[in-house]
Amino acid sequence: MTTDSVDDDKRRFIATAATTAVGVVGAGFVAVPFIKSMQPSEKAKAAGAPVETDISDVEPGKYKVVEWRGKPVWVLRRTKAMLASLSSNDASLRDPESKESDQPSYAQNEYRSIKPEYLVVIGICTHLGCSPTYRPDIAPEDLGPDWKGGYLCPCHGGRYDLAGRVFKDVPPPKNLPIPPHRYLSDTRLLIGADEGVA
Repeated sequence: MTTDSVDDDKRRFIATAATTAVGVVGAGFVAVPFIKSMQPSEKAKAAGAPVETDISDVEPGKYKVVEWRGKPVWVLRRTKAMLASLSSNDASLRDPESKESDQPSYAQNEYRSIKPEYLVVIGICTHLGCSPTYRPDIAPEDLGPDWKGGYLCPCHGGRYDLAGRVFKDVPPPKNLPIPPHRYLSDTRLLIGADEGVA
């Protein structure tokens, strides 16, 4: 074997290695957008993909709003006093046991929740679709002796208690809906999916 043929073999090896490296890098550039295209778009996420949120910053008596499917979802952290007041509302409510309302089976209880401390509810009035306001501070004499705080709809006077249950004497026909949800940890909530919830 001559020196020229050894040099030619080295050149061929280097050229082949360089071409292979460039091909691998090029394939990576092609694959990344292709793989990204298979993930849901922001529009698709807004249309119904589950939304994960951190609830560690929600103090007792306060709430946060999370958007899911273009709707406001309220995550209210109820105090012990708020939870204790719920059973005293039953006689004044249209559907106290949530038999006619929209919620997953695991939220058809007195608290309408997985964890009594947290209410996860869609913040849209079941009458005409307005968004009620959280009003735990209104004195009972302003709304009657059965009012212990909750949600007021400014459109036609809809009233809901701190479990999103509607009162009898107002236009909304149903309790506020509860979306599917589950806890990923003590501080992480997934709204829009409930796999694994018993």
